[in-house]
Amino acid sequence: MHSVREPRLNPVAIDDLRPTQITVGMREVALKRENWRRHSGKKGAEFLGHHMIPVVRGPKGRHHIIDHHHLALALLEEGVEEVLILVVADLSRLEPDAFWIFLDNRGWMHPFDDKGKRRGYKDIPKSVRRMKDDPYRSLAGELRRRGGFAKDTTPFSEFLWADFLRRRMKREFVDKNFERALKKSLNLAKSTDANFLPGWCGPVSND
Repeated sequence: MHSVREPRLNPVAIDDLRPTQITVGMREVALKRENWRRHSGKKGAEFLGHHMIPVVRGPKGRHHIIDHHHLALALLEEGVEEVLILVVADLSRLEPDAFWIFLDNRGWMHPFDDKGKRRGYKDIPKSVRRMKDDPYRSLAGELRRRGGFAKDTTPFSEFLWADFLRRRMKREFVDKNFERALKKSLNLAKSTDANFLPGWCGPVSND
């Protein structure tokens, strides 16, 4: 077992990549699909070359995605069959249980469902196609783009914000009134209730 930074320049089938999380924000996926369409012509190969998917090599030599799940699913839904990958660690010698525990302790996985509940490792889907929609993850992504919080290197920081929002508004409200939910989220993000979250930008000054 050792850490590596091995770019694989031979394309790998997206369908063969294993996710390390249960959910994505489908609105986020839709945005990435739109972005791909803007680059899929002559610049398609260049785009893919600059957006390699980081993975760890696990048991049986399978590649497990540790970031860019939304992009991988977006590309797959746009008909892209293969991507370039960056192998950041080779854990192929580990037994499955030890492998998942290692990922968990490194912050390389997020085994939470669309209700924010932690699930067992076996509940993580074996294909990016089978990840579920979490609208709060989409809400958190849009909140960051609107300046609600700063981009941060904390693993799964958007999911932490998603859980914060999940506890403060009902899913039905988010599903049916996304823009109103976003407006409420912007106010919540500036409150001191959110000051423990990565990328918090502080309360709005009235001066």
